[in-house]
Amino acid sequence: MKFTHDVIVIGGGAAGLTAAGGCALFGLDVALIESHKMGGECLNNGCVPSKALISAAKRAAEAREQKRFGVTLAAPQVEWSGVHKHIHDAIAGIEHHDSKETFEDMGCEVFIDTARITGKQTVEVGGRTLRAPRIVIATGSAPFVPPIEGIDTVPYLTNENLFDLIEQPGHLIIIGGGVIGMEMAQSFRRLGSEVTVIEPGEPMGRDDPESVAVVVDVMTAEGVRFVKGSAAKVEGGEGSVTVHTDSCETVTGTHLLVAVGRTARVSGFGAEEIGIATGKNGFKTDERRRTSVKGIYAIGDCREGPRLTHVSGYEGSNVALEIVTGLPTKVDFSALPWCTYTEPEVAQIGLTETEARDKHGDAVTVVKQQFSENERAIAEGYTKGHMKMVLKGKKVLGVSIVGKNAGELLLPFTQTISGKSSTFALGSAIISYPTRSEISKAAAFSAWEPTVFGSLPKKYAGFVAKMRRTFA
Repeated sequence: MKFTHDVIVIGGGAAGLTAAGGCALFGLDVALIESHKMGGECLNNGCVPSKALISAAKRAAEAREQKRFGVTLAAPQVEWSGVHKHIHDAIAGIEHHDSKETFEDMGCEVFIDTARITGKQTVEVGGRTLRAPRIVIATGSAPFVPPIEGIDTVPYLTNENLFDLIEQPGHLIIIGGGVIGMEMAQSFRRLGSEVTVIEPGEPMGRDDPESVAVVVDVMTAEGVRFVKGSAAKVEGGEGSVTVHTDSCETVTGTHLLVAVGRTARVSGFGAEEIGIATGKNGFKTDERRRTSVKGIYAIGDCREGPRLTHVSGYEGSNVALEIVTGLPTKVDFSALPWCTYTEPEVAQIGLTETEARDKHGDAVTVVKQQFSENERAIAEGYTKGHMKMVLKGKKVLGVSIVGKNAGELLLPFTQTISGKSSTFALGSAIISYPTRSEISKAAAFSAWEPTVFGSLPKKYAGFVAKMRRTFA
């Protein structure tokens, strides 16, 4: 077979762009195919617009505090058209990084069209048949809409159309208390909308419960209403939607947001026909992200596993390196970080306390430091939250943080959990004062404090002192 390319990448989101760009920069002939918008979920209706909305909401929240630190602010005046413009300006300001032209300059042949896999080494796009010894599927995921009675009869929002709203919701009902649901609940409430979150379990269920409790308390105080239960039935129309829950509560609002998770895009482009195996929610892959069909990889949200933009980029880099060098590259999620950008933020890396105790039992110890003891937090007047370091001996298994800018504090723990650094090194580091990152040093030092100031060091210190008095 005569090949047209070295690798064909299907999908122009975080995973596909990283894989395609990496291979192209090494000089390989790369075909990159995107059926919709370059940049994928994160740029167009995920990370970028949501964080822009969160920033606008924070500005409104600060103004609502009015008098603080002896400074009086005017009450916020929210102009939705301005918020909408800020969101789309943020997208426009970043999209050139992911543009067709940028990747053509890297050396990719870019197709804005629909791909169809027709064989183990062939893909049809735009009337052409492309052939390559390696194919990378990076088709992403879509919002999951559960089979709620009546859902098809009412207007509802997902993250794919939420940021196109041209008017602010009067009362936003959110089905789902996960990352998207919680971030959007707080943001819209801070901008002045009434907000109700309907969640059958605990909000942000994958995170440390103590951390989540801090956020829920803050959001409740800000006026977000939480309803425990599942949405059983919806009815209504434009401007008035009613949700009936299985806990017998009824909520009526102007807008409905469905935010209950994601479903992998695995069909409609030929993967089924050539026998690529799927699991519960995505393509089945091994640690190298190889599918059941030799020569075809699946990376990012379309495969089973964690769905995070930085994971997609990591897998894209790994697969590019494997294709370029021919050497196997396995994923390692032992130090996987994630963050929910509520205020306070909730950040996690490695195992939560619950996961660690399930795995290691009584061998687990937990060190906890409060931001109320951190001098930068005290000076800023924002002391809510804490850091929990989960250890087995002196080895860090995971860290859970809730507090202002908590996500910024995760970086050193990628090194300690992976064994590239240690709690002793972190605990003895010189850290700029005053910073919130000092809480990391304090937690790491706490793990060593019983050893450093234990009986043997005390005996040695006593011996040195005695010698000094004797021979001085």
